[in-house]
Amino acid sequence: MNKYFTFLIITIFSINSSFSQEDFTKYIDPTIGNVAPFLVPTYPTMHLPNQMIRMFPIKKDYISDQVDAFPFQVTAHRAPGILPMKIAAGIVNDASWNKKMTIDHDLEVIHPWFYSTYLIDDDISVSFTPGEKCAIYKIDFPKNVQKNLLIKGSENIVFSKGKNYFNVTEVVSKKTGGTNPVTNSMSVFLYGEITDSTNNPINEFEFTSNKQKITFSANANAPSTILIKYAISYVSLEQAKLNFEKELRTQSFDELSKAGKTLWENVINQIQVEGGTESQKRTFYTSLYRTYERMVNINEGGKYYSGYDQKVHTSNRPFYVDDWIWDTYRAQHPLRTILDPDMEDDILNSYTLMYEQSGWMPTFPQVFGNHLCMNSYHSSAIFIDGYRKGLKNYNVQKAYEGIKKNLIAGTFIPWRQGNPRLPIDDIYHKNGYFPALKIDEKETEPNVDSFEKRQPVAVSLGITYDFWALAELSKELGKKNDYALFAPKAKNYKTLWHPEKRLFMPKDANGDWVMIDPKNGGGKGFREYYDENNGWTYAWDVQHDIVGLTELLGGKKGAEMRLDQLFRESLDMGKSDFYINGSNSTGLVGQFSMGNEPSFHIPYLYNYFGAPWKTQKRTRFLLDVWFKDNVFGIPGDEDGGGMTAFVVFTAMGLYPVTPGEPYYNITSPLFERTTINLKNGKTFAILAKGASKTKKYIQKAFINNTEIDAPFITHAQIMAGGELRLELSELPNKEWGKNAKIPN
Repeated sequence: MNKYFTFLIITIFSINSSFSQEDFTKYIDPTIGNVAPFLVPTYPTMHLPNQMIRMFPIKKDYISDQVDAFPFQVTAHRAPGILPMKIAAGIVNDASWNKKMTIDHDLEVIHPWFYSTYLIDDDISVSFTPGEKCAIYKIDFPKNVQKNLLIKGSENIVFSKGKNYFNVTEVVSKKTGGTNPVTNSMSVFLYGEITDSTNNPINEFEFTSNKQKITFSANANAPSTILIKYAISYVSLEQAKLNFEKELRTQSFDELSKAGKTLWENVINQIQVEGGTESQKRTFYTSLYRTYERMVNINEGGKYYSGYDQKVHTSNRPFYVDDWIWDTYRAQHPLRTILDPDMEDDILNSYTLMYEQSGWMPTFPQVFGNHLCMNSYHSSAIFIDGYRKGLKNYNVQKAYEGIKKNLIAGTFIPWRQGNPRLPIDDIYHKNGYFPALKIDEKETEPNVDSFEKRQPVAVSLGITYDFWALAELSKELGKKNDYALFAPKAKNYKTLWHPEKRLFMPKDANGDWVMIDPKNGGGKGFREYYDENNGWTYAWDVQHDIVGLTELLGGKKGAEMRLDQLFRESLDMGKSDFYINGSNSTGLVGQFSMGNEPSFHIPYLYNYFGAPWKTQKRTRFLLDVWFKDNVFGIPGDEDGGGMTAFVVFTAMGLYPVTPGEPYYNITSPLFERTTINLKNGKTFAILAKGASKTKKYIQKAFINNTEIDAPFITHAQIMAGGELRLELSELPNKEWGKNAKIPN
């Protein structure tokens, strides 16, 4: 028995043994946020925590009452499912392949471990339940009708059928963005069986295969209830069958669903809350569920396919893929260092292996390989954050090598990460900033994407943070020469500080200011100078040196007043005009954008400026206004746990402003008691008696009955177990934490 399996047994036993009061999975509602205020919604995804199989019905959007198809697998977050299946009764003709399946929203049942809907035109019920590498569709047809399953594939689909089984091989492709795009392709293998409700093969089904279409049809005498039991593999058809035998051979639909429910109980009930409203609990636990969609473990019984060298590797350790590090380094990875540090250690190991296999430390690692997306190289952040929290069970030196290569030998052009350094990058290395074009100047660098542009301020600030992370890791590893080389680069953000504007502004290659409108300059997404957010958001994008930023703003009082202004600053234009360029800047409060990741840490900066009561006021307001328990309940792109991890942390009264520094900010929690059952067998509780909408201001704080006068708590204090007790009142205590020092 390997150590990971042993650990899983111990963990499940210890968690289950401690939960006798309430099952908080009842508060999960995957439809929360399914209608986006402007951009991409959440998806009602069925899956097990951090596991490979994922499914959500293919539809135009939540509002639509018609399903296009039910997929067999979703290979990457937010990607359309593959092998889409239509279900039809009666005679099949060409029109059947384009016919949509009409549903009634009120008849849908959606849980992470179980889904069902009713196809109202054909009187068919469809249910689904996921395993790790397998799943079951249960379909209830009306009696005395022909039963049909219509499956589409790509032009590369290969189908075969035996006596009681069928195989499908499908090729999934993803094209990278930009000039000279590269198409990464990989095969997905499916082994399936069609049975009745008692697990007996249904021999009445016949199949036809025509190019990209596969038809299963059974006559009216076939059982009304059928099960499509299948397993997926990225390794081989043989492995798909092994996955089937391991997970599904003896499992009924109800047994698989029940087992999935138990696995969700283990992770969701790890955090128990008391107090708060039903609505707050629904938002909190649904947010927690969202953080478990990614990353996903694609190790299949000791083997995994790597899209980073297109080879199958042997390993008994999990191999995790599907991450968008620009989004998730901020809160989702730090949350995992508390809830499941061993998993985060395995994730750091996976990133390191991807570097070894591909030659670059990935930024958006997908199952098919690294996806070139967004800007900067923020994988640096999760390594320094994990290392300082004791996560070192991987080749640390190799990881350091990869982080260093990204920043020294890689280009900083957005959506080009993992390509060699170019002359344009030398300007950053020499002068400390990435150069902008002059107003109306034509692009001179052919590798810059025509839509994504240069994003020079965003790139400069992001890369500066990455160099800070690299420098700090070099210090931890005793690499004195590297530290001396890289530490000064952590101050490079100052090169773009405009003292009159009190914002970070772009400079051209000659070092001259490019005097744009920082509220609305830069075209779509402000990408000619910033990225998805304007200059008012990026004014605070110095997570690693808040003391230095405070000095630029004229000291604590000046910084506090400037932060007040952010939340009150007007658009100075109509919303329709603003959203032509600022479509990503949703969830606005003044110029603050709750709906985009670079804003997450900003409300917590009051803790550093001597006004923690304002952090308490702002975070409560933001949760209450922008995160509701309905289909409109997410203010921006949720990004597979990137945004909802902010909700989980903030609702508990904590937040990691600087990933890489092993401490958390304290704010006013939503609940009277939040208990985290740590994997080391200890518990950490956050107590806030009487917490409510109005009673939110911290008067005093105690860690294990020792009073503290600072809105900070270290990672070590949490992991040691104990409690953080907060005394709350309806009126702020403006002295508490006023002169707090940041933990060393």
